[in-house]
Amino acid sequence: MAFLDYYNVLGLDKSASQDDIKKAYRKLARKYHPDLNPNDDEAKKKFQEINEANEVLTDPEKRKKYDQYGENWKHGDEYQKAQQQYSRQGRGGTQNPFGGFDYSGNYDTGEYSDFFEQMFGSRFGGGRKSAFRGQDLNAEVNLSLKEASTTHQRTFTVNGRSIRITIPAGLQNGQKIRLKGQGTEGANGGPRGDLYITFTIAADPRFQRKGNDLYTKLELDLYTALLGGNALVNLLNGQINVKIKPETQNGTKIRLKEKGFPIYKQEGKFGDFYAEINIKNPTNLSEEEKNLFQQLSDLRK
Repeated sequence: MAFLDYYNVLGLDKSASQDDIKKAYRKLARKYHPDLNPNDDEAKKKFQEINEANEVLTDPEKRKKYDQYGENWKHGDEYQKAQQQYSRQGRGGTQNPFGGFDYSGNYDTGEYSDFFEQMFGSRFGGGRKSAFRGQDLNAEVNLSLKEASTTHQRTFTVNGRSIRITIPAGLQNGQKIRLKGQGTEGANGGPRGDLYITFTIAADPRFQRKGNDLYTKLELDLYTALLGGNALVNLLNGQINVKIKPETQNGTKIRLKEKGFPIYKQEGKFGDFYAEINIKNPTNLSEEEKNLFQQLSDLRK
């Protein structure tokens, strides 16, 4: 007969309160429940031990007897007297005060251990099935910056199920949303779990995003920077002509109000767009051009 340390089975010590036992039992019973672990013999065995430990430790009389005799329960006349008294009270069983699993056989995980049978008699009937919420699932969806800037539909597969969702514009990198009831099925009529989707937005080589604002570099030739004019700026979705003031300095930022990234769930609202001027000096100058630049340099002196 193998001795079962019921406290160890539930991850507790002998000073555990009834509330501690209740919490430990519920957590472990859900984890190893047969409905959630089909065809798993190890989980089935663990589930049996958890129920057995709970059966003993939640009953003050049985817990007292177990604490007193433990592995050496068969030594002493007191055990025999306690067993006889218990038998006279009837063996119809008592209902688990925490709402236990079905001990009557609907989830037959095998007989209780020899230790339990010899110490407390045959297993108890009664009880009821506990409804358990299904497990939550997690998924990751990868988006480009441009995809994240538009509201669109996406279909993907999670746990063998095809799911179609509408992705709202303005998502942040790493943002997580919950789809209620899209997780695994519950047990014994319990509700389905939820699906949590994390969105990963890839870096874009042209634009840097800071919150809802977008930043880019605008290459400008020296002549336009000096004399002023117009330049074409590439936005995330389209292009726009901007006016360049004369004598614009390198590193100057042009702000385009509300031309940035859409603000999440605020229809028609956008962040700002910033274009930083990067002046590109001419190369491969001809002799005539060099002379002209020299003349200009002399004038400036």
